[in-house]
Amino acid sequence: MLWWLDRMVRADDQLRERMTWFWHGHFATSFRKVRVASLMLGQNQTLRRLGLGDFKPIAQAMIIDPAMLVWLDGNNNTAKAPNENLSREFMELFALGQGPYTESDVKQAARALTGWKVNRLNGSAMLRPRLHDAGSKHILGHDGDFDAPSFVQLVVSQPSCASFVISRVWFRLVSSTPPEAAAMARLRGAYEHGIASLLDAMVSEPAFRDAQSSLVKQPVEWAVGLMRALGVRPSELPDKQARHLLGNLRGMGQVPFLPPSVGGWPSGGGWLTTGAALARVQVARLISERATLSSDAARTPTRQRVEYLRRLLGVDHFSTRSADAISQVAGRLPLAITVAACSPEYIVSG
Repeated sequence: MLWWLDRMVRADDQLRERMTWFWHGHFATSFRKVRVASLMLGQNQTLRRLGLGDFKPIAQAMIIDPAMLVWLDGNNNTAKAPNENLSREFMELFALGQGPYTESDVKQAARALTGWKVNRLNGSAMLRPRLHDAGSKHILGHDGDFDAPSFVQLVVSQPSCASFVISRVWFRLVSSTPPEAAAMARLRGAYEHGIASLLDAMVSEPAFRDAQSSLVKQPVEWAVGLMRALGVRPSELPDKQARHLLGNLRGMGQVPFLPPSVGGWPSGGGWLTTGAALARVQVARLISERATLSSDAARTPTRQRVEYLRRLLGVDHFSTRSADAISQVAGRLPLAITVAACSPEYIVSG
């Protein structure tokens, strides 16, 4: 957990790391059930390697990913006892959303995914032909002897797949308000060239720059951004402070590799509970007290520290209320940073 936070802070390729985090929430897999660190690491590396390319290779990799097979019971899916968990969640949560498939499609798709077994010792997954149902299946209106790769090919070729994936990326990175029809058409065109092209198209959309398009930062995003701004490295924290950091992230509701369910983490107002606010103050205080700041910080007059912190944290502007709160403690720089980091203007990205 701590090593990934450290990588997020240190990474030169922030876009790739950000999308690795996005896909971790999209294909949400928890260590609580997997219980093998090497499997979680393998999935993390796969998402980082493929995360900016086409969606199909990502989906092909995840449908037989060892951690995913354990998480969604694909490891126990055999021709004699088909398990529908992976087929259902793959269509509903990962690729199509609710609606474009039937219960019969779920059952038939489960047959297509039979036979995969995880070797927990070497972290691999292999198809055991004797456990696989090689018979004909009827899925999404098509007949064939579908297996895992051909099932994914069929799913990602559905028109609803592109719209669903685009909407999920937009929801997490741009706005909770769906893109308008014209914007969606442009984004679909970009999506055909891969996720990196989709992201380029998103930042070109007027809605991306609209002040109304704001999102509450996820706790991990918030903490990583603060550590990057203040030059704090998680791996360099004393053990007690490292445990304190992870404990308070848990109090905020988000720790890497521990999503609450296959649906991933909540969003928006779900991060703004009283308990989360108290934990956020604790994290901000820990980070601010270990901040590595330039000599400009000490030389900045107290009356100018609101502006200094605005620039340091990359905030467009502080409200009068936030500026007043920071000003009241401006003489104690770590406390001023804590107040600024917990302000609505920093918690909400616009």
